[in-house]
Amino acid sequence: MRRIRLGRSAVEITELAFGAAAIGNLFTEVDPGQAAAAVEAAWDEGVRYFDTAPHYGLGLSERRLGEALRGRPRDAYTVSTKAGRLLEPLPPAEAAAHHGLSDGFAVPHTHRRRWDFSADGIRRSIEDSLGRLGLDRVDVVYLHDPDEHGETALREGYPALEQLRGEGVVGAIGAGMNQTAMLTRFLRETDVDAVLCAGRLTLLDHSALDALLPEAAARGLSVVVGGVFNSGLLADPRPGATYDYAAAPAHLLDRALRMRAVAYRHGVPLRAAALHYALDHPSVAGVLVGTRSPDEVRDAAAQLRTPVPDALWDDLRAEGLL
Repeated sequence: MRRIRLGRSAVEITELAFGAAAIGNLFTEVDPGQAAAAVEAAWDEGVRYFDTAPHYGLGLSERRLGEALRGRPRDAYTVSTKAGRLLEPLPPAEAAAHHGLSDGFAVPHTHRRRWDFSADGIRRSIEDSLGRLGLDRVDVVYLHDPDEHGETALREGYPALEQLRGEGVVGAIGAGMNQTAMLTRFLRETDVDAVLCAGRLTLLDHSALDALLPEAAARGLSVVVGGVFNSGLLADPRPGATYDYAAAPAHLLDRALRMRAVAYRHGVPLRAAALHYALDHPSVAGVLVGTRSPDEVRDAAAQLRTPVPDALWDDLRAEGLL
């Protein structure tokens, strides 16, 4: 599988990345054996870039990913995690009072997530992540969702990451968000290597093309794209499908169904078109797909190998869909 360097750093990633939120019990529980098998399948498909975060399952994703990669040659793979939320243990009585999902993850409420983009918070977050992963270094760290904490993240969190990169604790640094405006600001105002942009470079949302990707191209920096299926609609457009983690609006469902019809005329699954669309921009280093089973991993790799003819894009544009 093709490997691409992140910005001006020495860190390389494969064009298909394993998104480990799902094996942190995103929405529903994942059996530990299935989680390990999903990572194994990714390795067998040539995936060597694995992305996680403390937020994912209150550290469960990091622990499972670290266990699954243990014994692999450390220089053979790239791991990214994120910083900005610290995990603090809850008193037993308070933990027992919580029920249901923990911020979308099916895990016991053993900890609370506390936003902290201070320099000390970033260092502590990375130290905790290294412990959960069982690693002595992490290749990439993204400031995670600093939407409501932008000034602190830029003034304190980012300089801490830059210092850690200089110390060799981190190979490459950046920010990861579901919006483009602040990510573009990180590209303009800091010396990040890459940004992780979720859901804003898809067949249904092209907003990353307005400023983010031109800025990355102008500065020789990289964008990793997540959420290429917009949380489900572009993977399987049908009534009840989700778009950005909520029920898909009728007009977007109709648009996705029309796109699928065009893709099928060319013998291409819509999932393949969605992956290739995101990867087509020269500043996109890789596409991150969240998978929770070996079958989902193998399907993502198969879609990446599926050729997409230029005529498909021409037809989508001719019908006003792209």
